[in-house]
Amino acid sequence: MSTRFSRNASIDHLRIVLTALVILHHTAIVYGGAGGWYWRQEPDGSNRLLLLFNAVNQSYFMGFFFLLAGYYTPNSYDRKEAWPFLADRLRRLGLPLLGYFFVLSPLTIALARTSEGHAFWSGWWLMMQQKEFEPGPLWFAEALLIFAFAYAAWRRWIPGPSRDLTRLPSFASLVVTAIGVGAVAFVVRLAVPVGHSIAWLQLGYFPAYVLLFVAGCLTARSQLLNRVTFAEAKPWTIVSIFLLVLLPIFIATRGGQGSFHGGWNLNAAFYALWDPLIAWGIILTLLWFFRTYCATGSRLTLGLARRTFAAYIVHPPILVGLSLLCREWIVPPLIKFTVVGLAACACAFAVASVLLLIPGLKKIL
Repeated sequence: MSTRFSRNASIDHLRIVLTALVILHHTAIVYGGAGGWYWRQEPDGSNRLLLLFNAVNQSYFMGFFFLLAGYYTPNSYDRKEAWPFLADRLRRLGLPLLGYFFVLSPLTIALARTSEGHAFWSGWWLMMQQKEFEPGPLWFAEALLIFAFAYAAWRRWIPGPSRDLTRLPSFASLVVTAIGVGAVAFVVRLAVPVGHSIAWLQLGYFPAYVLLFVAGCLTARSQLLNRVTFAEAKPWTIVSIFLLVLLPIFIATRGGQGSFHGGWNLNAAFYALWDPLIAWGIILTLLWFFRTYCATGSRLTLGLARRTFAAYIVHPPILVGLSLLCREWIVPPLIKFTVVGLAACACAFAVASVLLLIPGLKKIL
């Protein structure tokens, strides 16, 4: 049975906001937030507001992308069947991944190295010669390819009626699920702490990513994500607000008593459980809010939604270039974060618009 989706303006608006948040997340790292990035002007974790901004973003926004990816996977598979489905995934995800890996990655590294006095063009060529290749934010495409092959294998080798979710699980069930995900994440982070990767994937976050992708697949036919109500979202909104207040208190009082990134300690356990609990709350709140208040589209939002993936791909060199141009601008980091971040969002979507004018790329992006 094929599930047909009409254009969903609320999902379009969510994709636009989430893509902008990715760009702003990386901008925050430049100016004192926490995380890995090509170039930073302020020390890692030096700005408490940006540190909190990054922590909250990290808890849910990539998981939200995986949820939405799963949501549209069964429909795509039903229309194409296994091999055409996988060929389409390889074209739409694999080719951008290779393009970033072999072209944009060394370009962005070379651009960042100009801050140390290195030449850009010769530096780009040197980075390619030295095989400075990595997927950057296109680790997301790498993970989605793995998930697509897993989904196709499941559909092909485990036939039978689909056990779709037709209603949102109870609050208690979702709490138990979040605790389970947090426990698995805690165990994974004992071996692979947050900030460490295997095959460019931060496995410490993947218990939630896997579950949310599966949840997206299981809610596709019932279109459950389009039916989240205020009554269902409200308790989770309260949970999110409580946890948002709790995190800085925990950091301030226990900052030197064990790593939050992983290890056999209370801080690591707290962060592993905090992650999915606040993620469930923010995701459900946003699904309800956008369905209720952002359900009407326009030519502008339709065009921006069409450009989200391309903007996601090209934003690293754009952000690095803009932040380097503004490095001598003497203003507080929060002001620079706001101006550079918004400019990077606008430029990324503008470059995406140009790329979509190219016939070959238009079919991929």
